[in-house]
Amino acid sequence: MKNYIVFDLEWNQSAEGKENSVEHLPFEIIEIGGVKLDEDLDIISEFHELITPQVYTQMHYKIVEVTHMDMGRLKQEGRPFVQVIQEFLQWCGEDYTFCTWGSMDLTELQRNMEYYQVKNPFKIPLLYYDIQKLYALRNGSGKVKPSLDHGVEELGILEERPFHRALDDAYYTGKVMQHMDFPRWSPYISVDYYQLPKRKKDEIHLEFPTYSKYVSREFETKEEALADKTVTDMVCTDCKRMLRKKQRWFSLNQKQYFCLAVCPVHGFIQGKIRIKKSEQGKYYVIKTIKPVDEAGAQTVFHKKEEQRQKRRERSTTKKIKKSSLNNVL
Repeated sequence: MKNYIVFDLEWNQSAEGKENSVEHLPFEIIEIGGVKLDEDLDIISEFHELITPQVYTQMHYKIVEVTHMDMGRLKQEGRPFVQVIQEFLQWCGEDYTFCTWGSMDLTELQRNMEYYQVKNPFKIPLLYYDIQKLYALRNGSGKVKPSLDHGVEELGILEERPFHRALDDAYYTGKVMQHMDFPRWSPYISVDYYQLPKRKKDEIHLEFPTYSKYVSREFETKEEALADKTVTDMVCTDCKRMLRKKQRWFSLNQKQYFCLAVCPVHGFIQGKIRIKKSEQGKYYVIKTIKPVDEAGAQTVFHKKEEQRQKRRERSTTKKIKKSSLNNVL
């Protein structure tokens, strides 16, 4: 029987600021909480443990404000991460799917496992349910990501526990699943980006109600990624036909790229590419494609015009600097 593991993490970070963080470990987990749901979404088990920090041994003030935990309690009641994560994975069982509120917890869990040299048993790709995203899609376009306490209040769920502690937040996330008609939204699964596809045939294609998503394998350079045909192809989200580009891919900041295509049946289709760096220092692409109306199409054209204007301004600045230098010489 398949179960759902709904879990939440609390973590600490460098009290001296981001610049003093340990490389590849910006957040150190200090608490794991989880509830196990069966196929009927009934809670059948709970897991909760505090973890004694080994890296960031001074509490960041924001963490204290949110969780009301202090280092004294973690040292007294917490246990080493390696012991806790092994017990957590054993508690998860064999056949399960992770569920979280937001997209960060699985990535940070794996970062901590990597740091403490705990073998990563998760499949590639690691598919999971982002309940925050599904709840946002249920309420509209999915762009506005509500807080967990907002969702609980909106659904009329009894607030019998505090928020911002791992087990309690996992419990409330499970309750949201019970109240939001989860089976209707269960086809829309998410993918964690910590472990990426290694081969082209393993690249990921996901469908959501208002857009489609593509996650590429890793590339050595940005240029190699942008030269890949699958990365730059535009396909209609409805009829899946290859589309003619009305506005070719362009970028304002070398991290996000935009494109506009036209489907003869379904109209304007916008493409957006985000280029990100993997944990191994390579590059990968997240591409989203969605239908847009006339106003959405004009937004893309305006972005292109903004790019042209910035290019003209840079060119003018270079000419002025060169002219000034020649006059001095």
